[in-house]
Amino acid sequence: MSIVRRNSQVVWVGKVAVGGEHPIVVQSMTTTDTRNIKATVNQIISLQEAGCELARVAVVDQEAARALASIKAKITIPLIADIHFDYRLALSSIDAGCDGLRINPGNIGAKSKVQEVVKACQDKKIPIRIGVNAGSLDKKILAKYGAPCPQAMVDSAMDNIRVLEDMGFYDIKVSLKASSVALSVQAYRMIAGMVDYPLHLGITEAGTIPRALVKSAMGLGILLNEGIGDTLRVSISTDPVYEVWAAYEILRSAGLRKRGVELISCPTCGRCEIDLFKIVQEVDDRVRFMDRNFKIAVMGCVVNGPGEARDADIGIAGGRGLGILFKKGKIIKKVPENELVDELMRAIADY
Repeated sequence: MSIVRRNSQVVWVGKVAVGGEHPIVVQSMTTTDTRNIKATVNQIISLQEAGCELARVAVVDQEAARALASIKAKITIPLIADIHFDYRLALSSIDAGCDGLRINPGNIGAKSKVQEVVKACQDKKIPIRIGVNAGSLDKKILAKYGAPCPQAMVDSAMDNIRVLEDMGFYDIKVSLKASSVALSVQAYRMIAGMVDYPLHLGITEAGTIPRALVKSAMGLGILLNEGIGDTLRVSISTDPVYEVWAAYEILRSAGLRKRGVELISCPTCGRCEIDLFKIVQEVDDRVRFMDRNFKIAVMGCVVNGPGEARDADIGIAGGRGLGILFKKGKIIKKVPENELVDELMRAIADY
């Protein structure tokens, strides 16, 4: 059964539409010093090649804000400026040509300063994402609830939304991120029924690759299955290209996007007579960032090979000292074990 998406407004970030019936947008954030233009551009290009559709950079000072113009000139996806505390950095980022802002109106200055930012965004049709994090809630809200909780996060988001709406600004996206899956899911569920702005999903501070994949797949998977979410970032403490790969894997598993190679492999059992763990890891390393939309199977034996993986476009299965190459469940040829991976890669290239 297909997922019924929540109705939301459409917000344009540069040339990318977020919300409505548009595909859920994959984004990431650079880990480079934004003032280092070359390093930041190189990382964004790597993200683009992995399928990233929006790139966000930290703007820590005026030098970083000025660097945005040079960065934007060398990339092909929209550029979002992440701003905290200083409204002047938002204004400078807008002047430099950013395509979107991530701010919280409540922490960038007095009302008159927020109005300057809003006016500049209106003039250049730049959207604002209100980004609420459980770990940095306003002191008044924390005093009211005693600790971060879903209602506290929603109250914070709604307070910031009203600031913009009172100024006649509605080009808004919203995120409510926490490191807790349960807290994030509950907060997103609540806000989804209160506003129709596009929602940016994420489980923040999710950790290293294995931990982040589990937490993000759990939290984002629940929300996506309920039709909640218009764009997402999978936060991982590593090279951000893995965030992009993980995002597409999650979206593919939910039946919402198709990009890249789907790899299936068996967990092995006593029938396996080849070093499957080594083989499947090598295959995964070689196909992980490949921009080809098909399914590959790496199976441990002929019992569970072509049969259980008959829906795979291409696959290999092990035997004693050798294996088989198969396509759509049909055996094509026998291959020595030490040639299995290379034979599979040649079949992929010819597919």
